[in-house]
This record gives sequence, C-alpha cells and structure tokens, in this order.
Amino acid sequence: MNPGTTQTIAEPAVSGERMHELIAELYPICRSITGDGVRATLRRIQKEIPLVVKEIPSGTRVFDWIVPREWNIRDAYIKDSRGERVVDFQKSNLHVLNYSVPFRGKMRLADLRPHLFTLPDRPDWIPYRTSYYRENWGFCLSHRQLDRMTDDEYDVCIDSTLEDGLLTYGELYLPGESLDEVLFSSHVCHPSLCNDNLSGVVTMAFLAQHIQTITRRYSYRFLFIPGTIGAITWLAKNEASSRRIRHGLVLAGVGDRSPLTYKKSRRGGAEIDSVVAHVLHHSGREFRVTDFSPYGCSELEAGVPVYIESEDATGIATITAKLRDETLLHGITYASEIKSDASGQQESK
Repeated sequence: MNPGTTQTIAEPAVSGERMHELIAELYPICRSITGDGVRATLRRIQKEIPLVVKEIPSGTRVFDWIVPREWNIRDAYIKDSRGERVVDFQKSNLHVLNYSVPFRGKMRLADLRPHLFTLPDRPDWIPYRTSYYRENWGFCLSHRQLDRMTDDEYDVCIDSTLEDGLLTYGELYLPGESLDEVLFSSHVCHPSLCNDNLSGVVTMAFLAQHIQTITRRYSYRFLFIPGTIGAITWLAKNEASSRRIRHGLVLAGVGDRSPLTYKKSRRGGAEIDSVVAHVLHHSGREFRVTDFSPYGCSELEAGVPVYIESEDATGIATITAKLRDETLLHGITYASEIKSDASGQQESK
C-alpha cells in the first residue's frame, strides 16, 4: 500500500474539528478482527499519516495462537410475517453478532431466541457482542425490540463469509536519535462504536502527525491493530524489534466526557508510570490512576515480561476514559432506531 502524505498538526480547536470529522467518516464501517472493514479504515488513516499496511495469512501460528479465518459481511436481517425488517444490519452493524457464520432460513421465535442478545436492564441499548473463536451466529437488539417481536415465525438471514484470508494491521515507525522505542497502540477491530475505539484510533493518528514534525530522542512506533490477536501477531513477527521498546501506551475509550484514566503498567513502577502521572498532575484536569488489571485492550499482550517489561521496570500502560460501571458501557456510540444516545457493549471473545 502507498503511504499517505505527511500533514502538520493544527491548532487544538481545528484539530478537534478534524478529528471529529474523521470519526464521523469512519463510524459507518463494519470492522472486526479481520476483513475489509479494517482495510477500509486503514486506507483512510493513510490519508493522514504514512501508515504501512501489513497482512498475515489465516492459519499462521503466532506463539500458541492461530491467525483466524477472515470474516466479511454484506447484509443481515430478521423479517416478520409482513416482510418488514424488524432487525436490520443496514441500520446498525451492531445488530449482528460480530463474526457470525452465514445463515439463512425460517425459524420459530422460540428457536430463534437463543440467538438473540439484549440487555434487559438497559432496554433501549444495543449490546456489542462477538464470537471470534467459536462458530456461532446471532443478532444484538434492544430489549424493547425483542418485546415487540410477537410473530410465531421469522425469516432470518446473515449474508457473511468466514474463509481463509488475511489478518490486517497498520504500522508507522518514526526513527529518532536512539533506537530505543516508544510504542503507541490502538485497536481498530470494533464496528460502529465511537468511544471504543474510534476515539483512540483517531487520537493516535493525529498524535503521530504531530510527532512527525518534532525532533525525536526516541524512535516511535504506532500500531493500529485488532485487539488481542493483533498484538499477539505483531509480537510474534517482531520479537527482535520488540526488545527495543522502552515505553508504551495503549489508547482506548478516550472520547467521552469522563476524566482521563491511566492504567499503570503490570509492575506499576515503570518510568512511563511516573511520566504520565506527572503530566496528569500538572494538566489542571480531573483524572484518576489505577493499578494494572488483567482486562482491557492490547496492554494484556504487550505487557508480558519476556517482551516489554525488563529489569528496569519498563512497561506498557493504558490511557482510557473512566469506566462508568462494570459492564463497560459507553455513552457516545450508537443512536439509530432508539431514542437514546447511549449504547451498551458486552463482548464474548
């Protein structure tokens, strides 16, 4: 792929407008851990920074994982007896269990219900669920939509493919005076979810634009990767260069109104922990710092001691927005058929 052109970062207000415009442009794309949605997203980011796109074939062993088959989807729906789409992928790509295998047929509602996912305690919200590593199919819908489904039989269609293909990710390397690296990572695998994680993807792209323009002591690497399997794949393919990483940050969920949250590296005593704490303390803004926990984005894989954390407590940590509750609900993601501007996220990986 041809790298994009270098652009100079604008004033904060202008940059904010451009970031919002880019998020709006990327929002409709149906992304997953593989497939054309990731490719389309990375092609658009290449217009902002000289991103190099790389692809790894399905079936490739990466440590004790296997790169999965590639998933793509064209359409999906549930039609009632009048032929009306009561659940429609074209209205929101969250309506499909991400990585659903193809299915077509007539089903009684009783048989269909095990394939329908809702949040009863959040009746207007559509959950985001995935089934990457277990073949399944299903639909996500608001609980109020489910309550309105009263027909005995429905026409069900998931027009998708799951076949050998490629895992795609984007990488930008900016050399500095030292070969030692600072790594930034953001996951690009979620569909129409603004906060999680188009906010991280676009913030990192504009950060890379800025770092291109300054004198760099460290070298910088930016990874736009699918969650979990993307980080594992990159580490497996870059064992030598990964040992040069001295500091790292994962950007996720930075687009809502909550204060910034910094999750410390696994050991909690890395230099990056002190640097970020210092910056936040002098930012004049509300924030919080939390200890490492075994949940999140690609810090789970990048924080393993054999690759990133050395004896001087170097580490990978996460900057994110504050989690509102334990179900990881994000407030600025989806509002189509429903009257709310809130969306729920529950993942089954």
